[in-house]
Amino acid sequence: MNERRADGPNIEVDAVMASVIQGALENIAVEMGYKLMRMSYSSIIRESEDFGAGLVDARGRGLAESAQSTPLQSGPIPGYVRGMMKVLDERGDSVRPGDVIMHNDAYAGASHGPDVAFIVPVFVDETLAGYSVTTAHHLDIGALTPGSCGIVDAMDAYAEGLQFRAIKVYDEGRPVVPVWHMLRDNIRASDLVVGDMEAQVAASRIGAERLRTLIERYGAARFEAACESVMNHADRLMRSAIEKLPDGVYRAETRIDGFLDSPDPAKRELPLVASVVIEGDEMTVDLTGTADQVPDRPINMPLVGTVDVAVWLTVRSVLLDTAVHGHIPVNDGLTRAIRIVAPKGCLANPIFPAPTIARFCPGNQLADTVMRALGQVVPKQVSAGIGNLRVLAFSGLDGETHWVHMEICEGSYGGREGLDGMDAVDTLYANTRNNPIEDMESHLPLRIGRYELREDVCGAGEWRGGLGSIREFTYLADGGASIEGEGHRFPPWGFSGGNDGEPAALQRVTADGEVEELPSKVPYTAARAGDRFVCVGPAGGGYGDPLKRDPGRVLDDVLDGIITRETAEGDYGVVITDAGVVDEHATSVRRGSA
Repeated sequence: MNERRADGPNIEVDAVMASVIQGALENIAVEMGYKLMRMSYSSIIRESEDFGAGLVDARGRGLAESAQSTPLQSGPIPGYVRGMMKVLDERGDSVRPGDVIMHNDAYAGASHGPDVAFIVPVFVDETLAGYSVTTAHHLDIGALTPGSCGIVDAMDAYAEGLQFRAIKVYDEGRPVVPVWHMLRDNIRASDLVVGDMEAQVAASRIGAERLRTLIERYGAARFEAACESVMNHADRLMRSAIEKLPDGVYRAETRIDGFLDSPDPAKRELPLVASVVIEGDEMTVDLTGTADQVPDRPINMPLVGTVDVAVWLTVRSVLLDTAVHGHIPVNDGLTRAIRIVAPKGCLANPIFPAPTIARFCPGNQLADTVMRALGQVVPKQVSAGIGNLRVLAFSGLDGETHWVHMEICEGSYGGREGLDGMDAVDTLYANTRNNPIEDMESHLPLRIGRYELREDVCGAGEWRGGLGSIREFTYLADGGASIEGEGHRFPPWGFSGGNDGEPAALQRVTADGEVEELPSKVPYTAARAGDRFVCVGPAGGGYGDPLKRDPGRVLDDVLDGIITRETAEGDYGVVITDAGVVDEHATSVRRGSA
């Protein structure tokens, strides 16, 4: 069908032309991402893929994002641009050809301070046509302690590191040299971090040049009409999916650890509430009932940049699963039918200068809560509870030079209709990767003494939950670590008769063998050579009645060492003989079906 722009010249584009231009936009974003990975200095970008790349139109609407990067980096990019535009407008400034703008304001679109965007405006015939943007997590941002995660004792936004509110690092093509001096002088491991920033600038410029060439090839009017067409198509897809659901209110509540070692009850075991309201082809996700913000601890979630991404990603994944619907273009159209309500001053809509650096901890659980609410209306399209992940910031000094490293310890997924939960993976909106052991040990004074799946704890169900991992890090030299994580107190929830999963755990073992059990969030603590951190990952929740699980699958799990014979009989009612086969008669008796 043909589409006409409602606010411009009557340019017609058919579905083929719109699809061709959309495909080109997506390829540009993917190329930006791969170029950034290849040029980056740090493993957090090169290996973990904790970056984003995307294209945004002149109005701040998302056009395409890099498919290989994490949603928590690419998803906020339109918000970064709109926040930057607002800040520049307040100053009476504007963007010009050749500009490169650095932005990380968590209260103006950014996800949190360490995720810094470099934004390149794209001009065609002296008219602003859009923006090319990369985001990435930086290993230090000049915060309270080394590293850029685990700053869990930050009392306000100023303790979390340097704040960049739409700072031009190139002004009409000329480098703003004092800004680059400031970065090098205020960031630990500055060669590493500033090198990553320069890689972002280069990747953003590549995207800008590709976008400019694309627009010139088809003409600005035809390009804009095609973008409108594809966004309208995405809007129709989402509205059609919502309209198929029965009208109603579907409410879910989960709880997060917060700070389990705090004497203040307002800082621990905090509720997250999501009420999904379906009315025709529109959805409202109301977060009323969520705990108040914690004004002096950084687990607050920016509404734009974290909360919106958690909601949109979850709804899109559940209602427009690519396994069913095929490729879905990710752009502004997917978000139009979804409204988010979050009371000002709650965890999901904090008031500046409440700190936000550890926002992924509750953010991932918020996505899980929205999933749980949607389970009431589309039970066959959701998973059981996820096991959240943990991030460790390792650091130390080599003479006068800092070394820093950020390691992501995986979580796990709950089971879902027809599928067991995925084992030892990053979850929901984060979707990053862990670092290869060889990469870590060749660059850092760390050794990985243990890396294995956690056995015999996954949530039992017709479709079992995924397994967490166990990783053990040993210091070869004196250093320190700070840690942010979630899921030590509350297990991942079972669904539709499935059992709950198992919470995470964390230990610090000193060189002389003293063992200390740690909470999910640990501010910077010194470590001596020989000290170890043992990270025990959570196990996902089970989906469906465990007594309905295929005995053959139960046997496979026993033979694979995932569960024991005792667990097979106790949780699944499956009796396995010493010879390693299912005793069908005993199993029927045990399951009450004989």
